[in-house]
Amino acid sequence: MDHLDISVGQTASRELTVTPEMIESYAQITGDRNPLHFDAEWTAKTRFGRLMAQGGIATGLLHALVAMDMPGAGTVFTKQAWTFPRPVYIGDTITAEATVLSVNPRRPMADMAFTVTNQDGEEVLKGEATVFQATPEE
Repeated sequence: MDHLDISVGQTASRELTVTPEMIESYAQITGDRNPLHFDAEWTAKTRFGRLMAQGGIATGLLHALVAMDMPGAGTVFTKQAWTFPRPVYIGDTITAEATVLSVNPRRPMADMAFTVTNQDGEEVLKGEATVFQATPEE
C-alpha cells in the first residue's frame, strides 16, 4: 500500500475505564512503581491528592486507537508530542479521540491530533503524532 485509506478531518475514538489491576499490570510490564500510583498515604500529601494512573495507560489507549480503529492494523507511531494537563485517576473513564490532520500522498503515513478526556470532559492528554501503516509484502 502506498497511501492510507483515511481522509483529512476523519475521526475515531476509543474508551477505557482505569482499574487498579491495570495499574499493577502496567507496573509489572514496565517496572513503574512510582508511589503516585501505589502509596495512597504518600500521594494524599501531594498536589494530586489520590492515586493516579501511569501516563503510559493513556498513551497506550492511543496506541490501540491507531492500531485497531484508525488507520488500523499495522499502524505504529513514528513521532509523538504529548502534554498531560491533568492526571488520570484510578476509576476514571477516559476517551481518546484522533483526528486526521494530513495524509501523505506517497507513503502510508499521516499526521494526527489526539485528545484524551476524562468522564467530566476534562483533557488529560493532548498532542499530535505521525503514524505509519505497515502492510505485508505482496
